[in-house]
Amino acid sequence: MDFVKKAADKMGSSNQQQPAQGGQPAAGGQQDYVDKAFGQVNKKEGWNLSQDKQEKITDGGREAYEKITGNKVNPKISN
Repeated sequence: MDFVKKAADKMGSSNQQQPAQGGQPAAGGQQDYVDKAFGQVNKKEGWNLSQDKQEKITDGGREAYEKITGNKVNPKISN
């Protein structure tokens, strides 16, 4: 029984050390609505993309939108 308890304790401690993906703010910056939405989709779909990777994807989408339309993204939605 002690073996099972020790194994469960080890599993519990390793789960606590892993940072949550989707809703965590970007290091050194504030998340906008696009980043938060993409983080939630990442979490729900189980893609397990890092925060840096998510930020690069949303920034790329923002740049593509601005290049195609010639308009800036509304600052209320995205920074």
